[in-house]
Amino acid sequence: MTAAPEGTFTALRTQLQDAATTFADGPAALEGILRGIVDDVERAVSEPLEIFPVCHHSPASAIAMASRLREKQPRTIYLELCEDMAPLLTELRNCRLPVAVQSFASEIEGFPADWAPLSVVAPVTEASAEYQAIAYALDTPGVELVLVDRSSDHVFQWETGPDAEDDGAGEGDGDPDAPEAAEQTALHGDAVGVEIGDLRPRFAELEEHLLRHGRVRHWSEWWHQYVELPLGDSDHDTYRQVMLLIGSLFRRLAPGDPRKMRVDEDRERHMWTRMREHLAATGTDPADCLYVCGAFHAASRVAEFGVHGSDTFTISPPSGTTWRHGLIPSSHGAIEAQFGLAAGSVSIAATEWAKNVRRTGVRPFRLEGQAGARKSTRPGKALAPTAPGPAGPAADRLTGFLQRPPALDALDEAELLGWSVEIVRAARRHGYLASTADAIAVFETSILLAGMRDRAKPTPYDFQDAAVTCIEKDAVPGRRDVGRLVEIMMGGDRVGQVGYDALPPLARDVHDRLAPLDLKLQQRGVQRALLDIASRPELARCSDLLWMLRRLLPQGAARPIMGERRLGEHSIQESWDLALGTHQRALIELGYEGVSIEQVLEQRLRRAAYAPRATAAQVLEAVEDATLYLRSRRLADELGTRALEVLASERSVDGAPEVLRRVRRLLAHYRTAEPVLPPWIEAFVKAGYAHYCTLLPTAFTDDDATVRQVAAMLGFLFGMEGLALSLGCDRTQLELALAQSHPTEPSRTALLWAAQTHLGTLSRTALRERCAELLGNPLVVPAYPRYLSGFVHALEPVPGLADFVVEAVSNAFAGLPDSVLLPWLPTLIGTLRADGAEQAPPLIREAGRLFPARLTELDTWVPPWRVPQEPPRVPVDSAASTAGGLPLLAAHPATCDALAALLGCDGTWESPAAGSSGAVLLARYPQTARALEALRAVS
Repeated sequence: MTAAPEGTFTALRTQLQDAATTFADGPAALEGILRGIVDDVERAVSEPLEIFPVCHHSPASAIAMASRLREKQPRTIYLELCEDMAPLLTELRNCRLPVAVQSFASEIEGFPADWAPLSVVAPVTEASAEYQAIAYALDTPGVELVLVDRSSDHVFQWETGPDAEDDGAGEGDGDPDAPEAAEQTALHGDAVGVEIGDLRPRFAELEEHLLRHGRVRHWSEWWHQYVELPLGDSDHDTYRQVMLLIGSLFRRLAPGDPRKMRVDEDRERHMWTRMREHLAATGTDPADCLYVCGAFHAASRVAEFGVHGSDTFTISPPSGTTWRHGLIPSSHGAIEAQFGLAAGSVSIAATEWAKNVRRTGVRPFRLEGQAGARKSTRPGKALAPTAPGPAGPAADRLTGFLQRPPALDALDEAELLGWSVEIVRAARRHGYLASTADAIAVFETSILLAGMRDRAKPTPYDFQDAAVTCIEKDAVPGRRDVGRLVEIMMGGDRVGQVGYDALPPLARDVHDRLAPLDLKLQQRGVQRALLDIASRPELARCSDLLWMLRRLLPQGAARPIMGERRLGEHSIQESWDLALGTHQRALIELGYEGVSIEQVLEQRLRRAAYAPRATAAQVLEAVEDATLYLRSRRLADELGTRALEVLASERSVDGAPEVLRRVRRLLAHYRTAEPVLPPWIEAFVKAGYAHYCTLLPTAFTDDDATVRQVAAMLGFLFGMEGLALSLGCDRTQLELALAQSHPTEPSRTALLWAAQTHLGTLSRTALRERCAELLGNPLVVPAYPRYLSGFVHALEPVPGLADFVVEAVSNAFAGLPDSVLLPWLPTLIGTLRADGAEQAPPLIREAGRLFPARLTELDTWVPPWRVPQEPPRVPVDSAASTAGGLPLLAAHPATCDALAALLGCDGTWESPAAGSSGAVLLARYPQTARALEALRAVS
């Protein structure tokens, strides 16, 4: 370990003081800042425990880390990463990078309930210093890796909100490939991102100044041009001092945000406290250790800084939240979106990493057995014990670096020409009319733009601007514009994958149970699965699992093409589009909730049913899902009892339509699948009958209750009436409820009339007369369509009114003026569309029965309701007619006698009159018989 002796940076201090005096008219504030920066660098360099400052996803940091690890060979590495994520790092060898280490908590304690679920992710790419440190520590015997940053629980303890950590300002203008970009950037979900080495100006004016004078578009381009390239070939001391200088500069010029600065300083106190605790517990020599952290934290000024810092900081205990950890796939696009980087910057960084490795000859570290790594048959070589050498002074490399003019990198014409040819080839594949002339234009424009920006060699960003300028003329012919094509050509948006061995038990169980499908489910993209359950009954288990995955995973993860699942129905053939590899993150997060898909589904159903704001309709949906997917009678009975409790506590009728629909479906299922109805559904029907009878008068006059909801209440009362009465309910409750209902709104008035017609308290003739009075009253005619809307809704509780509704609508079309009828038509269409499944079919069937089937018959057609009705004939001798007209009952009296005994009636049979006939009706109405006789004569 090299330490900086006193006075190492004296010359630099003197120069900075002279510059401050010259440019600031006095050595006041500016001198304090510049001298403080040098003090921060000297303090960090003089620390006995070597501090290695890094920037997240920086190729220069990764190259410097790999080189330093092979030179120093530290025995202990302290890494700035959440300390509770340490057990997962060994599973990185089973993944294809980039991936993200995730901490997840669905059930929280000690945090606001609306924060749930809590999620923290730390993405890892191959071109990062942290991955080099992890690979070195895990594959080198005798090396210990210690994570020292705050835990995932403290991330939320120290923040004011669950998304306060993600403060990065977006640089890109949006990905033109919107669907693809949205899919890739959503890999991290709404998780809070933590990164090693967040190094970006927090002073907006400073960043704007750097971008303007650097002649670049965004921060990622500035960093690549003025930090990555100069430090790509630098030695260790130069790299270290420059990164410390940048971290100190951004720290001292940060605006006064007390919350963010407090969190940063608490993180630094936490990390140094953990390192001192480990050093004291293990007796490790600080000279054998390496502390890897962001350059911003490396230039810390807290009292706890260093191995000899104060021990006044107390780490708060974790909350009662249970955290689960795992690995999820990540991508370059997701990292850019998470931390506000420019689109394509991480891909360009990966390309630069590969070029730096080839140019410098540094051999990077890679986890043994990782996807893409070369197989090695030799075991990891243990570190040879080395005697500590004399500590040499760290030379001042900053002065020379700051005074040295930028190195002119020679133009690599072959590389630039290859880029130009490749982008033209890609543009032609995507519909652009590009040619060889465009390739030459891109080549020359790249050099021109680099010269205008004071660069000897065009950067990938210069090339991207040149390609957009020369190829993208007027419009984008395909899904991707030229800027996106350049990003793909530079490496594309690499998407990581979590290997099978690194998956949680639930995800592995899903893959094992779907093995009979013979599909590569870990691959990204959509795969078609064909299930012939009739010929291969073992595929029924795969079908059950796929339906549960469809219920739990996001849309598109498991999409049925053919086949459906309903209560009491089973498909014999199914076809599915599966994209489990694309939605691997969602499947992994299911593994945090349980060890099997059935357990997770049961937990979610219980959570939904017992939620504080659960409604009866939502609980009935959980009952239906428990029956449909889990086939669990025990769970369905438990949730059904919960639905009864929720219904009794409800004071509104908002969920009445959904309750009616689901209760009807469950009743139909239990009546066909079970010998007797479950006790809970009988109790639910009984309680629902009394509940809706109580709320009915208020609902008719409540402005918050819609006509559809009132109609659903009547549908429940009329549809479940037979079962409710058999269970002990009294119909008087319903009659009293309707008698107490006095609606004033026309549609609800029509709904009440329909209900009274169903109960028999209002005849069809009286109802027809009321409608005729409405049509005959000029003052009521404008409101008549609202009455019709009420009658249309009445088809839900009283489907027998379909013929009357057709009659009323026909009279409205015939009698209403256009000024009233035309504005009402959208309302009628909207009503039928919203409830078309229940209301439109009976109306269509009834209209088809009443209206003529041929166009030629329309002119002579008379509506049935306009045909004069013959008065019923009253027989002269009622008793004799009854006795003479029913010889069958008189000949077989056993049935009537049994019914009379059951009802407690006493009576005697009369003898049938001589010569009586049972065809009295045919003699009274002979037209039908004559028509039949004529038809037979013709045939």
